[in-house]
Amino acid sequence: MKNNRLGCFTSTGLVAVLITLFSLVGVAFASGSQMFSAGGLNAETGQIYGGVNAHAQITKCSTCHAAPWSADSMADRCANCHTDIAAQMFDVAKLHGVILEKSGSLACRDCHPDHRGPTAPLTDLSGNVFPHETLGFSLKYHQLKAGNEPFTCDDCHGENVAIFASDSCQNCHVEMDIVFTEEHVLSFGTDCLACHNGVDKFDHNLAAFKLEGEHQKAACKDCHQNDSYKDTSSDCYSCHKNDDEHGGDFGTDCSACHSPNDWDDANFNHDLSDFPLTGAHVSLDCEACHKNGQFDGILSTCASCHAEPISHAGQFGKECGTCHTTSAWTPAEFSGEHTFPLDHGESRNTSCTTCHPVGFKSYTCYGCHEHNEANVRSEHREEGVSNFEDCMECHADGREHD
Repeated sequence: MKNNRLGCFTSTGLVAVLITLFSLVGVAFASGSQMFSAGGLNAETGQIYGGVNAHAQITKCSTCHAAPWSADSMADRCANCHTDIAAQMFDVAKLHGVILEKSGSLACRDCHPDHRGPTAPLTDLSGNVFPHETLGFSLKYHQLKAGNEPFTCDDCHGENVAIFASDSCQNCHVEMDIVFTEEHVLSFGTDCLACHNGVDKFDHNLAAFKLEGEHQKAACKDCHQNDSYKDTSSDCYSCHKNDDEHGGDFGTDCSACHSPNDWDDANFNHDLSDFPLTGAHVSLDCEACHKNGQFDGILSTCASCHAEPISHAGQFGKECGTCHTTSAWTPAEFSGEHTFPLDHGESRNTSCTTCHPVGFKSYTCYGCHEHNEANVRSEHREEGVSNFEDCMECHADGREHD
């Protein structure tokens, strides 16, 4: 007998293969491709997408499943029908937009699996693949309930994962500590998400009193005595009254001088006081005027800080500003009302020492032009005037009189 080396590649074998292939194609065609399906599609009806209102009405696999060589992905096929969700993905204010921005690796089927039967839900987050923290509430410390059972989505969301049941926090925490929970609800209400984000750390930036500088290091109980978090005063003095070295002299608005960054780094705005700092006063240390830490009742007259110089000899009183400015003590320029016209009615600059060579309480007219003592004596005696030493008695305006 001759050995056939072709084995099944005989005419009979090839015919058998062809019959088998045609049989398989026929069965697949007759069953609507069910023999290749991973399971039945969801049959619950709803809004119409792509001409159908349930996944079970889809007859072509290619509607959802892209071929390996196709440029499309399954997510692209989902977006072709679910156009409203596709639009959400471009809006970070919407649920799907946040998810896409924060965790772009998630595919639609990670949260919305199908082929699990006609009544199986199309949303299933039991695999913990949903990025819960991107929506502002972390599940890090919400893995097990009071009875040590794992949390499920419906524990907080009920039958609709798109909403949050406002009493779910209370229902769970009552089982853990009924006294604290009830007192907490009475003080703050049931809107737990207004303060808590799942990691038990209140975001103080959401409150009217934002924590800055050294306040960020303070413990909650430093400001919230007796675990009272409602109606806590936010003015500085309510907390720092015992730290007030001024004895209340500056009132209770500590922020006028101090900042939260450093209590000792004070910067008082002197322009808000009755004595604004100008000129050379700006660079002075506080202690230069406020001796021994005294800030209240300090006199603002020049003489209270500046002793009268010997050169004045008590002739000008205590109104230093009449001649001096805060820019510099010298040079000084008299700016008050001079009883004698300095220019004699003419445009002329005259130094103080011309008329006051000895002191400012006395004067002489012999310091300029023709007013020397011999000429004045001769002219006045010719006129029969013997008392001519007090010039201003007759020449109050500096002019010669008949």
